Amino acid sequence: QVQLVESGCGLVQPGGSLRLSCAPTELAFIGVGMGWYRQAPGNQRELVAGISYLFERVYVNFVKGRFTISRTNAKNTVYLQMNSLKPEDTAVYCCNRFPIPWGSWGQGTQVTVSS
Repeated sequence: QVQLVESGCGLVQPGGSLRLSCAPTELAFIGVGMGWYRQAPGNQRELVAGISYLFERVYVNFVKGRFTISRTNAKNTVYLQMNSLKPEDTAVYCCNRFPIPWGSWGQGTQVTVSS
């Protein structure tokens, strides 16, 4: 079973920045795309950004120009740099395979944007 460990949670003011990181188990990371997803209270989980094993990136419209997804294959880690954060970005952020997530999810990391 794939284990996903996310980190980088925090409380930031609007306009602030955070960097999230995720390290799935090594074998699971090899050759697959990875994505960041988020779930706000009362909402369904949604894709935020995805990156293929060859570094092709996909972003949903509401984060374009603000968030950057990256990965370091040598370290089996995927990152999400979030800039210009808005209150509506408040959610639990999780990483998983992209575009088709594995069945199991990590606990995620809480991001709260508030003044």
